[in-house]
Amino acid sequence: MIVLFDMFGVIARDQSAEVMATMSSSPEFWDAYWAHRPAYDRGDVTASEYWQLIGHPPLVEQDVASWSRVDDEMVALLGTLHAAGQRIALLSNIPEDHARNFEQTYAWLDLFEVRGFSCRIGAAKPEAAAFEWCRDALGGGEILFVDDKLENVQAAERLGMRGHHFTGIDGLRTVLGSTARPSM
Repeated sequence: MIVLFDMFGVIARDQSAEVMATMSSSPEFWDAYWAHRPAYDRGDVTASEYWQLIGHPPLVEQDVASWSRVDDEMVALLGTLHAAGQRIALLSNIPEDHARNFEQTYAWLDLFEVRGFSCRIGAAKPEAAAFEWCRDALGGGEILFVDDKLENVQAAERLGMRGHHFTGIDGLRTVLGSTARPSM
């Protein structure tokens, strides 16, 4: 079995409310931010085009910082799985600026056999093409997809993958069994 992880809300924490507050308190800003995000995540638009669509001067550094916190316990779990010989991969909705930041900052990304960054594969969850790209890149086989968004888990299941709706590390450890426990 291959474990295919989502990044944000599973390995990396959700967007920082503190950093978001420095970006804007305007509901119109955030409506535009989210309305245009899928195209940015897929790589259909560049950072400068994205911020133009929002109608705001670029806040690339703040945006990247708002998504850059990781869960150290989950990172340790990745190391445990990798050390046990478990095949692991990543599928993340992420714009290019963010992907580059993660690659330059976090060596643990090298643990993944395949990294499906939406900005580089031209498809974003829950689109079937995102899951198909990962399945093909991994050479098929049984895949367990782990995501905090139920709609993404259900999309993976419709394509024949097993799914786990992530609500915390303990539930994931239960699903993964002994492979997810550090050796003593």
